[in-house]
Amino acid sequence: MALPTPPLPPDAPRPPAHPTSAMSLLAALLDRSLHQMAEAAADARLFDRETIRAASDVWDNNLFPLFWAASTSDAGERERRATTVLRWMAAFGERRRGWMAEQAAIAGYDVEAHLPPAAPHPPGRDHLGHVMAPQHRITPRTVDELAPDYDLASATVRHLRVERAGTRLTAFLQLVVGRTFAVDAPAPPALLGVWLDDVTAVAFDLADAQGVVLTAGPGRTDVSLGPNGRLRAAGGEYRLDDRSWHLSAAGRRADAVTPPRTPRPGRPSGPPGGEPGPDARAAAVLLHHSMLELRSVRYAARADRVPVRTLCRAFSGAGAAILAAGSRRGTRHREAAFRDLIRTWADQGGPNAARWFSAVLEERAGRPDIIETSLPPDRPSPSIPSSTSAPPSHLGTTAATVLPPAPETAPRAALLMASWTAAHLDHRTERHATAQLQFALPPHGRDPSQAWRVRTVECVEPNSFHLRTEAFRGPGPFTRTGIPGSARTLDLHQGALLVTTTNGWSTSRS
Repeated sequence: MALPTPPLPPDAPRPPAHPTSAMSLLAALLDRSLHQMAEAAADARLFDRETIRAASDVWDNNLFPLFWAASTSDAGERERRATTVLRWMAAFGERRRGWMAEQAAIAGYDVEAHLPPAAPHPPGRDHLGHVMAPQHRITPRTVDELAPDYDLASATVRHLRVERAGTRLTAFLQLVVGRTFAVDAPAPPALLGVWLDDVTAVAFDLADAQGVVLTAGPGRTDVSLGPNGRLRAAGGEYRLDDRSWHLSAAGRRADAVTPPRTPRPGRPSGPPGGEPGPDARAAAVLLHHSMLELRSVRYAARADRVPVRTLCRAFSGAGAAILAAGSRRGTRHREAAFRDLIRTWADQGGPNAARWFSAVLEERAGRPDIIETSLPPDRPSPSIPSSTSAPPSHLGTTAATVLPPAPETAPRAALLMASWTAAHLDHRTERHATAQLQFALPPHGRDPSQAWRVRTVECVEPNSFHLRTEAFRGPGPFTRTGIPGSARTLDLHQGALLVTTTNGWSTSRS
């Protein structure tokens, strides 16, 4: 007797199980985005800021086209519209197309059945016609290609960030690299961005900010920094930000084979779609504004104030619900279904979400009539309490506060992100050196049933910045020492993270 097939992991791609409906697939991609974000914020100790940013960013210019595609009772027309939208989405590049294929497979669809064959993405040209540096996977060959044009041995670290992404670690480095080729006129410094996946080793101190060695081998990428710094990862990518790259040896080779700058063939100048009815538009405006709110976690200082779990709960099942509402026969019935859908979202989000939704609908769609709330019209809408943050004030407000003195017993914390930025000149503006740290902190009080929360702190001109891999090993002893006006230190895991400043620590009030 044959053994039964073992079940697939929850997020493993599955063979297509649904009819190849372009509209159902498009709706499923929206629902997969919301599911991804909810999972990424489910436990603050494993907070995955990049997944939330990337999943919400998909819908910046694809959400209104989705509503357009869904808003017809003609099944054939709906399929034609949805296919147009899927092709528009996939044309944003290999990474976007890969995300669509991965998430569609998890939902049981085959997105490639609705798309033209993937085309290569050669280096592009800027508005002056100069060829631009492409992004490369880090391999022995691509590392060797850097050496003739840029001096990594004298490079300096402008920015370092190591961050948790669920159960993995990622890192980003921005290096100022010297050119070995001549340029026509004074030019801004050349910057080399390095993204590392599945980071396994981290060591960095301020003394390690000059001198870089980049090496790659099978399943391994190493970055040596200064005398003792190191980042080791399973792999990564790099990209040069250098407006003079076209003058380098690699740039001249690329220029010889890159066609002149022309509009991308077959790509429309703007997203597909038409003007929906007023209630469908109100639903689209509300969901779109909420996606922008979710995407704002890309700014670390805002990540602890975005109510990710609340918004994902409110819009759970939105893709299928939009399809059901848009498929109703007759404009009157379709518009009524979208009004009911907005109210359902408000009910799923809870009273605070409903008040925020009502304010968004009034300010962004001119529709204060859809959701009834008890909030007086002359009061600002409160923000949605985030399950991953301390109790917030109003959405969009930012204030700085000095951290309170450390309690007598050391609390516990889990490090989510640590970054350091060197002092530098940015478009003729002097920027101070900064350190930014993001933690998951235990619940307020002694109730273990409450969720951990995210908190971001930063300081200007840190005196020391010491980071080791062990700082990311989960919750550990977290101490703060010092008094205002003297050196103040944050210490996690007994020195694995140690940052000192005389300027005090600040945090967004939330």
